Amino acid sequence: MEKSDMVYGTRAVIEAARSGRQVEKVFLQAGINNDLMKELVSALKEHGIPFSWVPAEKLNRLTSKNHQGAVGFLSAVQYASLQPIIDHAYSEGRTPFLLLLDRITDVRNFGAVARTCECAGLDAIVIEEKGNAPVTSDAIKTSAGALHHLPVCRVKSLKQTMKELRDNGIQVVACTEKAAQDIYSADLSGPTALLLGSEEDGIAAPLLKDADLLVKIPMRGKIESLNISVAAGVAIYETLRQKSQKDVQPAGRPPVS
Repeated sequence: MEKSDMVYGTRAVIEAARSGRQVEKVFLQAGINNDLMKELVSALKEHGIPFSWVPAEKLNRLTSKNHQGAVGFLSAVQYASLQPIIDHAYSEGRTPFLLLLDRITDVRNFGAVARTCECAGLDAIVIEEKGNAPVTSDAIKTSAGALHHLPVCRVKSLKQTMKELRDNGIQVVACTEKAAQDIYSADLSGPTALLLGSEEDGIAAPLLKDADLLVKIPMRGKIESLNISVAAGVAIYETLRQKSQKDVQPAGRPPVS
């Protein structure tokens, strides 16, 4: 993560939160409970900014500057709201096409996935507030600038978002090696949100349980799984192939502001 993405010092983090800047997350030093820290915590809660209490050693590893017990990371993009994106797709007579990511922690993997999504014309990527790689300048660089054009929606709960997608007529298709059905035999031509999970342990069990359909990418070799960015590419372009066969118009999402 580049230093330009970082803001440190209690007052500086408070001002970042109140300024309307998109703040990815904030680390606070455990054990500090003075009035200024209480003011910071209040500001973070008011603006819905994720934060966590950590040992001083972690903050010292992040910066050698006088952080005063608070280090924040600014987002390199403006997050978008999901419902207007869905409404826009339907208003154009298109079937929404989204990607949900569960706990993708590697910034470069995230950037590579975003690049594929933009090239394939997806409407948006959806991530949860906690547990995912921060959308920093490193992510934008790896995406070859795709994140300047592709909306990213940050939600409090993927589980709740999946319910909202179903309410909008969008099926949630989980890509997992635990599936019995392979992706090529599934119907992905309608409104679809692909769900991919962590590089370490895949999609969380509660999300798998709530998915409308589970599919797998057939594996012929001895290694059991693909890199997340490769798996995403396979799943995205199979979905795009099926949509193209039904003469669905390519995505025409509005410009990202």
